[in-house]
Amino acid sequence: MNGTNIAGVMYTTHSVLNRSMWPAKRGTIINVSSVTGLECPPFDGEAVYHANKACIEGFSNSLRMETAGSDIRVLVLRPGCVATNFHFQRVKYDKDAMDEFFYGYEPLVSEDLADAVCFMLSRSGRTSIKALDCVPTAQRSLTRFDREWNSRRNENVDS
Repeated sequence: MNGTNIAGVMYTTHSVLNRSMWPAKRGTIINVSSVTGLECPPFDGEAVYHANKACIEGFSNSLRMETAGSDIRVLVLRPGCVATNFHFQRVKYDKDAMDEFFYGYEPLVSEDLADAVCFMLSRSGRTSIKALDCVPTAQRSLTRFDREWNSRRNENVDS
């Protein structure tokens, strides 16, 4: 996990910066962290994951400072609950536990995150969305979910 989430991000950033961005003094880097990069939810056995995401936050903040004097933007996307294998792994590949985890609301899907990235990139060159939390509307905080979200939405669609 450290190799992918920390070293992979750092080595890739170093390569891209030095080969294309730094010579031109312009470009955009978007790192993917997590809402758990700033605050840890009460799940056992995930300390390394949360530490990895916190590292991405610190790395991005430092990189933003180190690229001063250029037009390089360093942005961070912080997804909330996403329908991915990670959450399936979190519940030990138990479909019933997965359904319970997402009961009453819809998690994010890849298209939601793509829309968020497009929004971040669509800002003029003079504007940076330094960090964007992208969560399901029902995710009211890191650990609090509006489990009635789907039922209310269905009632509003029918009327």
